[in-house]
Amino acid sequence: MNKQLLLATNNVKKLAELRRIIAEQGLAIDVLALADVGDFPEPAETEWTFEGNALTKARAGTQHSGLPTLADDSGLCVDALNQMPGVRSSRWAGPAQEDVANLELVLRQIEDVPDERRTAKFVAVMALVLPDGREFTTRGEMPGRIAHGAKGAKGFGYDPIFRADDQPPSPSGKPRTNAELTAQEKDAISHRGKAVRAMVPVLRKVLAEPSESDS
Repeated sequence: MNKQLLLATNNVKKLAELRRIIAEQGLAIDVLALADVGDFPEPAETEWTFEGNALTKARAGTQHSGLPTLADDSGLCVDALNQMPGVRSSRWAGPAQEDVANLELVLRQIEDVPDERRTAKFVAVMALVLPDGREFTTRGEMPGRIAHGAKGAKGFGYDPIFRADDQPPSPSGKPRTNAELTAQEKDAISHRGKAVRAMVPVLRKVLAEPSESDS
């Protein structure tokens, strides 16, 4: 029987991305979503670090489900905005706003910033919390620059305005935003992909351990 792992997110696109990356690593686990474990009151993201928020969500998921839980906290850190939005990336334009409002606010805030100073990075921290209380975190970063306008229909969040430094060459030779990359191209360089792949050795070790039901 495959081991079970809960991914503590209600973001459908993020869930698909995380499932895809984990599946590509060949891990024999059944990845469950929050919807699979009943009514789950998501904890407030009140910490000031990505690590803190990721651990908060993973701890709550394990407490609610009794399963090993993987959670992430990620965001966009813009140098010209003193590393903001950071942990407030998903609610930068206000708690009830959507992705478009958030990225449009960032564009307005750095409207007059020249190209050479529009550097930024995506940061993701994955937190794994086990029912026995053990906790692990990994971190991934994707450096790049903020474009002058949104472009592309793939991805989510700030992807339409972010151009990764390490993106593969395009047929046109022009740099693309994350929202113009294929899922496979983005996974290969993304902050979340790096954080998940860094967690794989931990998952392999943990999932290889016999559980109480195996004894």
